[in-house]
Amino acid sequence: MKALNPATLAAPFGAYSHGTEIPAGKRIVRTSGQLAIQPNGFIPQGAYEQATLCFQSISAILAEAGMTASDVAHISAYVTDRQFMADYMRARDEFVGGAARLPSSTLVIVSGFTRPEFKVEVEVLAAA
Repeated sequence: MKALNPATLAAPFGAYSHGTEIPAGKRIVRTSGQLAIQPNGFIPQGAYEQATLCFQSISAILAEAGMTASDVAHISAYVTDRQFMADYMRARDEFVGGAARLPSSTLVIVSGFTRPEFKVEVEVLAAA
């Protein structure tokens, strides 16, 4: 995959690229939006902990397909308040690590999710 960051655009605000090119012949994985709920039903209270759990779930889905975070082409995330943006971005940055090619990314503030205790939801598009 190739990161697309035209010199004619302002630099991205964080650890992401403006676009990602996926070459022909790659297998594609698209996850559903992952919410921060453990198998036993526990939901962490903090936005950072929720985002981290979302990325752990995504990592498990990617592993099922023989992929890792380095195969992620795009991340879409949703938070319920601006105050949760920094915590989400910290978890996202840990997920993508020091990758040579950063995925494209979208972050949207939404009014809520299916249950009021959820603060973060994350989905990805990956290719390998």
